[in-house]
Amino acid sequence: MTQPKALVLRAAGTNCDRETEHALQQAGFEAERVHVFRLMDDPAALKDYQFLVIPGGFSYGDDIASGKILANQMLHRLADALNEFVSADKLVLGICNGFQIMVKSGLLPWARVDAEQAHLDATLAWNECGHFIDRWVHLRADSDKCAFLPKGEVIALPIAHGEGRFVPRDQQVLQRLRDQDQIALRYVDAKGDAGGYPVNPNGSVDDIAGICDPTGRIMGLMPHPERFVEITHHPQWTRGHVRRADGRLFFECAYKYLGS
Repeated sequence: MTQPKALVLRAAGTNCDRETEHALQQAGFEAERVHVFRLMDDPAALKDYQFLVIPGGFSYGDDIASGKILANQMLHRLADALNEFVSADKLVLGICNGFQIMVKSGLLPWARVDAEQAHLDATLAWNECGHFIDRWVHLRADSDKCAFLPKGEVIALPIAHGEGRFVPRDQQVLQRLRDQDQIALRYVDAKGDAGGYPVNPNGSVDDIAGICDPTGRIMGLMPHPERFVEITHHPQWTRGHVRRADGRLFFECAYKYLGS
């Protein structure tokens, strides 16, 4: 098997790109961090990669809204290249700020970068509590089609966001996400059961922590898998209760998908 190549897209303010590169390399990828200016100069370079990851951070300082500026660059300078990429059976993962960027560019929920449709059917709004949240949460994988996690897995990951509350435009959009099996992750307790705050830390509708596109190959989530790829990353690892670095699953599943 040829080693698959992953592109970690970064911009001013991105701060999780090195951790994401490391997680990809752990899983077997040849990973490279690429600044968005380089990609805008040569959009055709995206064809050399099989996996695009948009990592977390505060791209361009989130000066207008979280992820908005980088999303606009993708909409107006990279739309054709991105749409060709997602139509070629390749993978895209957006983490935290990356998820916000994907929603604002149109990559999620319907897998099409389109200035007229982007950000119309869903958004990531301010946390219901009104402030930034930085803590560990439990999540349950709820999609049969998502390429990044097997359904039924209950995992722990850290979150760190101020605008992480997933809100669909209306009940019809929510039902469409359910009917198409696009709700990839929900906030749950340690036993895998849903609940209100603080189990759902930000007030996301239907406890949604992450979604995928209708094919399952494009995913965005607010928690940070790249921050839990070693057992020692978990704050309770010294107590002997941590048996697995759950964040690795995302990158290992992606590697397996591309190699199958």
